[in-house]
Amino acid sequence: NNIMSEKIKAKHKEHYVDNKKFLQAMTEYRDKCRKAEEKGRKKPPVTNYIGECFLKIANHLSYRPNFINYTYRDDMISDGIENCLQYMSNFDPDKSDNPFAYFTQIIYYAFIRRIQKEKKQMQVKAKIIANAGVENMMDQLEGDDAQYQSQMLDFLQRNSKDDKRPLQNDDLKNDISESPLLLSEPAAMCSC
Repeated sequence: NNIMSEKIKAKHKEHYVDNKKFLQAMTEYRDKCRKAEEKGRKKPPVTNYIGECFLKIANHLSYRPNFINYTYRDDMISDGIENCLQYMSNFDPDKSDNPFAYFTQIIYYAFIRRIQKEKKQMQVKAKIIANAGVENMMDQLEGDDAQYQSQMLDFLQRNSKDDKRPLQNDDLKNDISESPLLLSEPAAMCSC
């Protein structure tokens, strides 16, 4: 009997955002905005509850497998929240009673845009490095062999945009596993 009650509790698990409360908060906020506009005042500040909902949705979405491994995940979350605040006036409770889905979509596409922007930035950095000559940028410690320097050049040449071949996960794994840097002392890894 205890097992059955535990299964029932598991099925009725609380969601991190209560859609009914979120809808009510969005409806109230929309009414406040409409009244302020009628009186010629500026929009009221977003309530803490609505802000918390945006933050919770963005945080949970960032833990999905397709977003979790990006180093700029915090930027993705910030972009998602910013877009929610920017487009929250477009949410119409008369057309939809699901603000959770509406704002999840906004955040999802904000994440996609951030990933695209960061990939473009990485390509720009790689081109700058390739065109400027990496040899001039890399410092070498006294008594250090230049083996890893040539590996870096080889890696950049193999994976440059002109190669017409997309970067493969195996390329990164092979370069990392063969790297003498992983076997070196930490001081030899940095030329600070």
